[in-house]
Amino acid sequence: MRFSDLLTPARISTTLRVSSKDEALEALGHLLIQDSELSEASTVIQVLRDRESLASTGVGDEVAIPHGRLPNLTQIIAAIAIAPDGVDFDSIDRRPVRIFVAVLAPDRAPGDHLRVLARVSRLLRDARVRAELIAATSPDQVLSILLAEEAQLR
Repeated sequence: MRFSDLLTPARISTTLRVSSKDEALEALGHLLIQDSELSEASTVIQVLRDRESLASTGVGDEVAIPHGRLPNLTQIIAAIAIAPDGVDFDSIDRRPVRIFVAVLAPDRAPGDHLRVLARVSRLLRDARVRAELIAATSPDQVLSILLAEEAQLR
């Protein structure tokens, strides 16, 4: 499964402008319901907040990977938001987050959920890829960057 297959252009933003962690989670919740079977952003936002309350998903290097599981979801979905100015997100390296990757999975698919999170981590460990994503100006450009990188990871 390619990570890029979990995205649609409607679930990608290259212009996230928020001033707090909570606002970032709200924006991600609204992105995740686009082009998906989900209709209630409030439920998605609460799932992301609940997971974030356990420990920050700010993994360092200006990346956060908020994620969670929903019982009625039938497939894994993802969203990406690029915050050019960065957002304080309580990251492990204390740096502002500029790349947000949100992942939602069905409750019944914990293994797939973990595989997607591992795939995202592999994609974003390269500083060049992170820089290209931060510089992207459109959802299609983000998808192109991810597709090119995923082709090299095979």
